Amino acid sequence: MKEYTVCQYNMNHTLRYEPIPASFYKTNRDKLAAELPAGALVIVHSNDIYPTNADGTLAHHQNANLFYLTGIDQEETVLLMRVGEAGEHYDTLLLRETNEKIVIWEGARLTAADAAALSGVEDVRWTDVYNALLAEWVPAASSVWLETDNHPRRYTYVQTRNERMAAALRASYPDIKVESIYAALTGMRLVKRAEEMPQLRRACNITGAGFMELLAQVHPGMGEWEIEAALSAAYIRRRARKFSFLPIIASGADTCVLHYISNHKEVQDGDLILLDIGAEYGGYAGDMTRTIPANGKFTPRQRAVYEAVLRVQRYAMSIMRPGLEKQEYERLVRINMAAELVQLGLLTQEEVDAQPENPLCVRKYYMHGTSHSLGIDVHDVGSDVKCFAAGQVWTVEPGIYIPAEKIGIRLETDVLILEDGVENLIPNAIIEPDDIEAAMAH
Repeated sequence: MKEYTVCQYNMNHTLRYEPIPASFYKTNRDKLAAELPAGALVIVHSNDIYPTNADGTLAHHQNANLFYLTGIDQEETVLLMRVGEAGEHYDTLLLRETNEKIVIWEGARLTAADAAALSGVEDVRWTDVYNALLAEWVPAASSVWLETDNHPRRYTYVQTRNERMAAALRASYPDIKVESIYAALTGMRLVKRAEEMPQLRRACNITGAGFMELLAQVHPGMGEWEIEAALSAAYIRRRARKFSFLPIIASGADTCVLHYISNHKEVQDGDLILLDIGAEYGGYAGDMTRTIPANGKFTPRQRAVYEAVLRVQRYAMSIMRPGLEKQEYERLVRINMAAELVQLGLLTQEEVDAQPENPLCVRKYYMHGTSHSLGIDVHDVGSDVKCFAAGQVWTVEPGIYIPAEKIGIRLETDVLILEDGVENLIPNAIIEPDDIEAAMAH
């Protein structure tokens, strides 16, 4: 492999984050191989760089499973794993070959040495040998294991690079047995290992710090887009790459729109502002929501709804334990929420008593779930898991939405499930209404 020396890539100087040790990724490959039969061939591709118009492209966002297995955040990367007896495996990493033009216009890509240091894969080659390796290894494999995106919330119809390459593989090798690594990787990724937690904690810390920095800046007449800009600056200044998802900066009636992302209005005096925001650090996502008064002071009704949501959040965190079924957790939270909605005059006791064991009437004002898993993806793998377990990371985000009153309040934090409870991963972001008013007054 030719190594280019002009403006040579140096991962210690160009990575914006401190990478996880390569041993983490090697162990992940060991665990995956241990779950596969002898003779299996694993093929995982990076995500595409998606086009916009003319010669424009979106920024590259790496395929989470490739990142989890290699730590490589570069386009046109492929991981090939050949599994032998007793979980032995032989890994090959394919990289986009750099050249002098790329070096000048984009900066050099990873060298073989860089990629080996990041991933722990010793056999690193250029991607131009991909088809030749398939011609040699696919016919010899007992089965080929590909990535499929079976996330229950996926709804996009855009074909990924993995899906496109899978279709080409089936066309070229119609007789090969094809399986999916989705279930195996979901089980692995759902329980966070010790090496991942510094990245997650840093993402959550940056998320909370940006919110705290913002509070004293907010005032009526400010554009929602200006709030987004202030948060983006606060995150990037702390070495986040970007928001971990499109931020929701919703004021007034739009606090009741769950996925409002246009962030185009001026904030009015008396409005609430719902901030559903998160920073990405080292490939991992933070995710939090706070709802604040634009003028720095909650009205009595706004405060009453806010405190009801806060009580529900605390209740949810108090019952989240290893072994608790996710569906049972959501049911118990709905019962707790129902009592709060009755106290607020939004539901009658008769409506709740009609379904006391599972009061679905709460969905009129609280129509989403309380928790989703968090990790490399914001809506991480395992959101449809049966039971909570120690080492998992989840959001806790109840809300009450009253369109007729232009009041939408959601409060969200991220928690690590421990053997005897949960750890709040965003302790630096205040949540008490008195604390928020005090911070905004300054």
